[in-house]
Amino acid sequence: MTTRTHSITTGTPMAPRMSDDPALLVPELAEVSAALFKVTGNGSVPRTTISLVQLRAGQIVASTYLAVLHTGFLRKAGESDERITSVATWQDSPYFTGAERAALALVEAVLQPAGEGERVTDALYAEAARHYEPKALATLMFAIGQVNFFIPVALIAKPVPGRPFNAPWN
Repeated sequence: MTTRTHSITTGTPMAPRMSDDPALLVPELAEVSAALFKVTGNGSVPRTTISLVQLRAGQIVASTYLAVLHTGFLRKAGESDERITSVATWQDSPYFTGAERAALALVEAVLQPAGEGERVTDALYAEAARHYEPKALATLMFAIGQVNFFIPVALIAKPVPGRPFNAPWN
């Protein structure tokens, strides 16, 4: 078994791990990416909710790139520092609506192994369905899928955090 160690005194390189932009290597990605953004931007779920969910996904998978990216989106949307910083501890934070809590619970259920039984329980689904009409619930499901689609890029290619979303390799 290999143990992963990381020293807090070791500098983190400010260059991506993969030197070539994967989107340039596989230009077909542009169509898929555009379609995913179109689906999640259909207006049935507030963009803020989608960014909260995607920020939480970045935190769960320990991707600084995704966490910084979605924090930036939330700041641009005018979200408060209290809401942004408490995404990691949303369960006991007073800053989220019932609908946002249901969305955050869904992304956690999808990305974290269940101790036993289903990841997304019937009770969790029912709670989400209580807050979201069918199109919105489907959109939320695809928003979770969208960030999951990009998690391997964030973890394997390791774009530099803080660079523009459309230019993390520049």
